Amino acid sequence: MIIVGAGQSGLATAYYLRRAGITPLLLDAQPTPGGAWLHVWPSMTLFSTSEFSNLPGRPMPAYEGFPPASHVVDYLADYEKRYELEVIRPVTVEEVTHDGEVFNLRAGDREWQARQVVAATGTWSAPFVPVYPGTFSGRQWHSANYPGPEPFRGTKVAVVGAANSGAQIAAELTDVADVTWYTRHEPRWMPDDVDGRVLFRRNSLRALAILRGEEDPGADSELGDIVVLPAVKKARDEGRLVATPLFASLDDIDADHLIWCTGFRPAIRPFRKLLDRGLPLHLVGYGDWVGPGSATITGVGPYAKKAAEAVARYR
Repeated sequence: MIIVGAGQSGLATAYYLRRAGITPLLLDAQPTPGGAWLHVWPSMTLFSTSEFSNLPGRPMPAYEGFPPASHVVDYLADYEKRYELEVIRPVTVEEVTHDGEVFNLRAGDREWQARQVVAATGTWSAPFVPVYPGTFSGRQWHSANYPGPEPFRGTKVAVVGAANSGAQIAAELTDVADVTWYTRHEPRWMPDDVDGRVLFRRNSLRALAILRGEEDPGADSELGDIVVLPAVKKARDEGRLVATPLFASLDDIDADHLIWCTGFRPAIRPFRKLLDRGLPLHLVGYGDWVGPGSATITGVGPYAKKAAEAVARYR
């Protein structure tokens, strides 16, 4: 039994597999524990306080306010150690095939076989950039490799994206740069008192309803698209964070830097040819593509449990 990915989704699934008496092997592309949280920008935090940011079985240590990435990385490393999970890293799985009996996983000149596989590779390694006409002569970035504000000090920066990453990065950069924040529509702010705790409760109710086959009670987007974190609220209320209608061509951008905050796609390239073939390939995480909240620390648990139960049934 192999899990590809040892971030939050892979760890949660491994926890439930261990409870079912199944010892998985995890193959992880990162050099150290932490998953995608190893790569987020320096000021990025969780939307929830630590007591609302737990993987199954082990609470996150207390933290005053919203935990930063380093706190999350330490928690994931401790989680992996606590449950004595077998992880081989760094391993970038390049190809997964099925010969009619077992899966064959290849990473360079290394190979593994397994009768069942869980894909938990997340989205961070598959950033999405839309295609626009025209050319941009400055440097282009994505929220996936945004390094923090220092390289942009004293420059003109265009930030594209009307969701959380766009608002957070644009707000942060207004302290050091001349920022134009481009959005497809007027920003849809969530109520100022809504944070990850509220979203966790809503996602939990929604996920449970869907898993029980009941009517979907509605997505979080009905509340808005942007969680109003303190730094975002400050920049917005001071008039520094103001949206500009999206350009029609890259030729229209007057900036030194262009930062795409346009989201991610499921990083499933090694598995793509195996999807929809009825094979014992189980997907965990990947956002609403799998289920509401499934790409969050607080919301992945029910989907990890469901995948582990499917593995146990098949076995």
